[in-house]
Amino acid sequence: MKQILAGCLAALALAGCAQEADQPVAENGEINIYSSRHYDTDLALYEDFTEQTGIAVNRLEADADALIEKIVSEGEFSPADLLITVDAGRLWRAEEAGVLSSVESEVLDERLPDYLRHPDGLWFGLSTRARVIIYNKDAGRPEGLNSYADLVDPAYRGDICIRSSSNIYNISLLASIIANRGPQAAREWAQGVVANFARDPQGNDTSQIESVAAGECRISVVNTYYLARYAGGDEQSQDIFDSIGVIFPDQDGAGTHVNISGAGVVKNAPNRENAIRFLEYLTSESAQRYFADGNNEYPAVTSLEANSAVEQLGEFRPDTLNAAEIGRNQAEAVRIFDSVGWN
Repeated sequence: MKQILAGCLAALALAGCAQEADQPVAENGEINIYSSRHYDTDLALYEDFTEQTGIAVNRLEADADALIEKIVSEGEFSPADLLITVDAGRLWRAEEAGVLSSVESEVLDERLPDYLRHPDGLWFGLSTRARVIIYNKDAGRPEGLNSYADLVDPAYRGDICIRSSSNIYNISLLASIIANRGPQAAREWAQGVVANFARDPQGNDTSQIESVAAGECRISVVNTYYLARYAGGDEQSQDIFDSIGVIFPDQDGAGTHVNISGAGVVKNAPNRENAIRFLEYLTSESAQRYFADGNNEYPAVTSLEANSAVEQLGEFRPDTLNAAEIGRNQAEAVRIFDSVGWN
């Protein structure tokens, strides 16, 4: 535990240790979590797990790349038991860095669909967010816009605002297109979207939503949990949400692309059994409700329902491409973005 606190103090990029060094270890031991998730509702998850199991949770929060680099530098002496992060791309980076270990769990295999589990058990999905197309309702639903591929239609010239190509969500979306349609089709898609930009890429998903609502651009691509925040927010937020139309792309094709939050047991985990136990807890109904109700995410356990703010966005069929395949295409996606001038 002192190693974790030392790491927090030594690196300004790392923050958020939940367990103080002088606190007693719980009756059934502890688990050291390195997490790039930064949501208050996750704290309730940790507290609930400790209450149920008697296992103390120590956490270190930071950017995923910083956490992966820290685990690599700590080597066999790393105190990290579990790495939690968002998006298949970051899980792939952890896989490539060799910091994760294979886990066999009948509980996880039973609860999670194949596409939300690494084929070798290196990581497991905890929640998902759909990456949807949105449009300005006052301008009307764009005719013929039903898929990601349709975004290249010259009819939408000057209509699209979107985030930078360095954004992990966009990288993973293009990586999924590479996997489903091939590199050449993915390049043509990216080039076609660039031709339809209303402005240079900028901002986050929130700013895209507000720009579309304000009529600054007609079309964008965003994650559902951002939309649900507006749907369940104050009057001003609801006004913004009411100005937006939502399209779940590719319902007649591969399905709508989803981002995942996921976790994997670290290779040299000193508390490996506790880490596996925590992973299994995160797929329990009570934990999945924290993800759904606390942060407007879809449960990874697909038999469970999302919360009302997310459900009002509509039902959809997700792309069941395994997230590991999305990870493997990340580097190619970045090269394509660079080659077509998507900055």
